[in-house]
Amino acid sequence: MMDYKNIDREKLVYVFEIDEVLFPERDYLLQVYYLFSNFVEYTEGRAIAKDLLDYMKRVFEEKGASAVIPETLEHFQLADSYVENFERLRANAHLPLKLFLKEEAKALLLSLFGAGKQVGLLTDGNPVEQLNKLKHMDWQELQAHLPSLKIFFTKELLFRNINPIDYLVQEYNVAEEDIIVVGKV
Repeated sequence: MMDYKNIDREKLVYVFEIDEVLFPERDYLLQVYYLFSNFVEYTEGRAIAKDLLDYMKRVFEEKGASAVIPETLEHFQLADSYVENFERLRANAHLPLKLFLKEEAKALLLSLFGAGKQVGLLTDGNPVEQLNKLKHMDWQELQAHLPSLKIFFTKELLFRNINPIDYLVQEYNVAEEDIIVVGKV
């Protein structure tokens, strides 16, 4: 569990991971599983959405996200072609429900913006999926601060052989010790 209260408030720049820092990734994935199970039911023409969703949720909770699709396809004897459908849905899903910021994360962000700190997002996931999550986020009181929020993608920077922290140093024009990363790098 993230300890938001003990984050050093003397830094100049704060960059946050999205998953498990701003909101529980589970909230996103369960909605994707719901959409996927309904897609499979429609495509297969058989009433399996509820059983499929229950199974996916159970595998997720017991073994993690990476096990969900392979085990679901095997268990329900579904074609491997569903993997591509799932990955596309996971990246671009139009969620039925908003994603909500963790209360502690929201309070921290509000205090950082209120103190005039520079705030950004540094995320390690698929850029399309991560942007989709942000699009479905209910930012509430933080909505007014969104224009100043910069988003950086770790995989994109590494693909270009750029160290993410070095890039942040240049982007914000501060020393490395003036940056704090909240979550994984």
